[in-house]
Amino acid sequence: MRQLRAFAAVYHLRKVSAAAEQLAVTQSAVSLSLRQLEDGLGARLFERTTRTLEPTQAAHEAIVLAERILRDADTLGAGMRELSALRRGRVALAITPTLAELLLPEALLRFRERHPGIHVAVDDCAPDQFVARVVGAQADFGIGVPEQAGADVDTETLVRDHLALVCHPTHPLAARRRLRWADLAEQALITVRPGYGVRPLIDASAARAGVRLRVVHEVSFLSTALWMARAGLAAAIMPAAYARTAPAGALAVRPLSAPRVSRDICIVTRRGRGLTPPALALVEQIRATL
Repeated sequence: MRQLRAFAAVYHLRKVSAAAEQLAVTQSAVSLSLRQLEDGLGARLFERTTRTLEPTQAAHEAIVLAERILRDADTLGAGMRELSALRRGRVALAITPTLAELLLPEALLRFRERHPGIHVAVDDCAPDQFVARVVGAQADFGIGVPEQAGADVDTETLVRDHLALVCHPTHPLAARRRLRWADLAEQALITVRPGYGVRPLIDASAARAGVRLRVVHEVSFLSTALWMARAGLAAAIMPAAYARTAPAGALAVRPLSAPRVSRDICIVTRRGRGLTPPALALVEQIRATL
């Protein structure tokens, strides 16, 4: 690029000294760049006289391509500066519908206000799909709880969470400030279907406590379990943070202990792949909103 810029300056100004002044370099640097370019092209670009440099036919042909390359390079540089300055860009985020309702509304509104030129694509997918979206580069990052993260992704905790009983305020267990898994025996319960999402962890925790759960409603999304619990159909077992989407006072959320089961929500990225400036800015906005 230095050689091409030196060539273009000398071509238009006809003097090494004038080109050096325009480029803010020494005359020897311009002369060296011209010699290197001529050596690389295998053609003489200027006929040297005592006062000026006269372009050869090769120079007349080369200047068209050289200036096109320089324009493209300037366009590329300007585009990269806009990306780095967050004036434009695109971010793809994989997240489950329930988590999206919990974490994104305010964060996305604030992000759009601060960075109107950046488009955010929300890929709302099932819990067992969002890691595949990240690994397959369909999303820049994901937010969720990877059941089996594996070696292909890195995780960073976004929200500390735990399993809880979520129920209507009139439910018999709502009056209890703390609950053990053993207290759920014989209770009608709502949770996700077997082998899906958080269900394996729920079944394993109940087994550790020696409790046989009476699940009367099995769903695919925790958002469904939430409205069913709000309607008073039964109590639901889910991560406590998910209940934050309900209006204040609409649900009672009681932590489950003996055992207490962590269920942290994480930022999930593909291993070995850094986030773009727009993606990093969106992650920071979500953290700030939380």
